[in-house]
Amino acid sequence: MQQILDDIAAQMALETELGQVADYIPQLAHVDPNQFGISVATPDGQVYAAGDASTLFSIQSISKVFTLTIGLGKLGNTLWSHVGREPSGDPFNSITILEYESGRPRNPFINAGAIAVVDAIMMGHEPREILGEILQFVHFVADDDSIRFDHRVAASEMAHRDRNAALAHFMKSFGHLKHEVNKVLGVYFHQCSIAMSCQQLARAGLFLVSNGVNQHTGIRVINPQRSKRINSLMMMCGHYDGSGEFAYRVGLPGKSGVGGGILTIAPGKGSIAVWSPGLDPVGNSKLGLKALELLVEKTGWSVFSD
Repeated sequence: MQQILDDIAAQMALETELGQVADYIPQLAHVDPNQFGISVATPDGQVYAAGDASTLFSIQSISKVFTLTIGLGKLGNTLWSHVGREPSGDPFNSITILEYESGRPRNPFINAGAIAVVDAIMMGHEPREILGEILQFVHFVADDDSIRFDHRVAASEMAHRDRNAALAHFMKSFGHLKHEVNKVLGVYFHQCSIAMSCQQLARAGLFLVSNGVNQHTGIRVINPQRSKRINSLMMMCGHYDGSGEFAYRVGLPGKSGVGGGILTIAPGKGSIAVWSPGLDPVGNSKLGLKALELLVEKTGWSVFSD
């Protein structure tokens, strides 16, 4: 595995088309696009890494996997009254389908859906309390108490919140948000600002590799049914309107973020995290997608393989 990752990192270093960083969030616009990291965590506790795998980056929408897990733990299937389970086929911050479907977001991985999940898990608590709960959960699944919010990124997103605020106000006009919009957005932007390395992120995904149990620690995070359902949503909806392309090329459940990270789950095999800040036109890491395609070719880990 280490040789595979070293080979992939070496190949990515030769790439010249790196994509574009997410410049609509000013704090992310300054990130050097000439970086690439990859890490694989396996159920026996081994963590393999290559490239810039120890560099911290803003996980952005990958955080939606963790808040969805929290939401299912707190509300169970009641969560689905707040958000749907269908692919959107639209950009992550689109309002089009939201209007057509009376303010109920299509799935928990588009921005509107993640905002609805945050509103649901707040349950009357103040932002500081729920943010503590989210960070504590990430510490728990990653087995790492050093993980923190990047407050500069959160402030940058809050200062340029107009599109997400429009989504939130639109949902609230249909009665789909119960809390104050700015409080919900404050939580949402902070969860997106969580800074992690590929190694930390790969470890954090291990519970989805083995039906809800982190086999290395022996701790059950969620039940098997919910683990399978989260993975299925990652497969169908984890890459916005690039989800079909990701399934076609990689064939694994995954969740991307505009910080350039992708968390990918190979059920029974390992948790994979890649990071390269340059994005393709739909907002997914350009080199990250190429690297994952190579990894699957070399390991045969696609869920569609024999």
